[in-house]
Amino acid sequence: MNMFSMRIKQISLLLFSVIISSVAFLQMFLRIDGFVPANYVGMLVLTTALYLVLWGVLIVKKPYSSQVILPCILLLTAIGTVMIARIDKQHNTNVAMKQLIWVCVALVLSIIFVMVLEDYRILRRFSYVSMVIGLVLLLSPMLPIIGKEIGGARIWIGFGNHTIQPGEFAKLFLAFFFAAYLFDHRDRLAVGGTKIFGIHLPRFKDMGPIALVWAASMCVLVVQHDLGTSLMFFAMFVSMLYVATGRKGWLAIGFIAFIIGCLVAVKLFAHVQYRVDAWLNPYDPVIYNRFPGGSAQIVTGLFGLAAGGITGTGLGQGHPSLTPLANSDFIYASVGEELGLTGLFIVLILYMIIIASGMITAMKIKDGFGKLLASGLVFTMAFQVFTVVGGITLVIPLTGLTMPYMAAGGSSLVANYLLASILIVISNAANKPEAAISSDTFQYEALAALRERELKQRENKSSNLNSSNLKEDGGESYE
Repeated sequence: MNMFSMRIKQISLLLFSVIISSVAFLQMFLRIDGFVPANYVGMLVLTTALYLVLWGVLIVKKPYSSQVILPCILLLTAIGTVMIARIDKQHNTNVAMKQLIWVCVALVLSIIFVMVLEDYRILRRFSYVSMVIGLVLLLSPMLPIIGKEIGGARIWIGFGNHTIQPGEFAKLFLAFFFAAYLFDHRDRLAVGGTKIFGIHLPRFKDMGPIALVWAASMCVLVVQHDLGTSLMFFAMFVSMLYVATGRKGWLAIGFIAFIIGCLVAVKLFAHVQYRVDAWLNPYDPVIYNRFPGGSAQIVTGLFGLAAGGITGTGLGQGHPSLTPLANSDFIYASVGEELGLTGLFIVLILYMIIIASGMITAMKIKDGFGKLLASGLVFTMAFQVFTVVGGITLVIPLTGLTMPYMAAGGSSLVANYLLASILIVISNAANKPEAAISSDTFQYEALAALRERELKQRENKSSNLNSSNLKEDGGESYE
């Protein structure tokens, strides 16, 4: 595909997304109010202009970047904001306007990020700085003055009437650190240890990093009462560890640690036990009416999904506001009520396109750091989507995570736009026509193959040595 065709495809996808988004806003406002408020018209025009500016910057600065990520994000953001505005009408609130302001902030920061970050590999130089920043952000809600507890979780910091969820930004900085650390220590972590049930488990002395991350995740769960964030960070690290080493033993260790942590948490902490009870017995009257930790939110969301059916009640025709936190934690249920199963599938397809694009980027990029960073960020997004959808549909307990790009909240929105910007920058490097990227890093596939061959040679050498010892022992006993 030549450059002109790529440009036409990019602008066509973006304009199609803009048209669909505009029609959704127009239909919702006309059905409820009979007119479109002037303040929304101005904000929507500004938002559209910023999307076009970002598209122009990508054409100039990152011409080979993914063509589908930005249009899909636009559609997801539009669907979420339309639902938030629709819920505002029943609650007489103004959350949607604040959300549009945050969208503009996220777009401006994304434009600056794409323009400034010429080469994503520079992030590797600041690995330990990223670690410190990430840990500070993650633990900042525990500070006595600025830390705020909302909904039983102490994951917020407040400045006057405004609150920020620093854990959303911590995931980016910790992803930078994890990618750099695993890139630098991949050989030591890839060395096999004991073989159990056909799986090479890592050596005990190399389990320090995963033990540290597991302990930090449990600390977040215990102190901040944030089940979702603790699971997300641990899952992100284990997935990146597997990508870096290719050893299934790390997945086994991570899964065992996850199960142990969950069992301990359910036994020791009431807030985790409440969520498990609400998951297993949502229709129990005692659990339904319990506060806090009841199942009323889950049951109301399920009834909303059932009311939507296949095609939904239509924008402005349902009652999504009956569900607590319908514009944030349960926005997926709100979409299901008014857009039906069809709308839910469309939302999931948009996420799958973004995730697939990120995975393709991770497979194509030759640079090991970029491969780890892209795969880690994509897995984090996929994990968030799975836990939210699974929690709302009773596949798993609720975790407190929110749908990226859709749920109300400035911190999540800005952080996920920056996450997408990083993926776009890496995709530009992956899709360049050059056969290889010149850098101080190594060609990932070649070194991975050499490492695997070296490990096999070690195993064969050890096997031959054992066979030789057995023969010597047998000879001595014969004599």
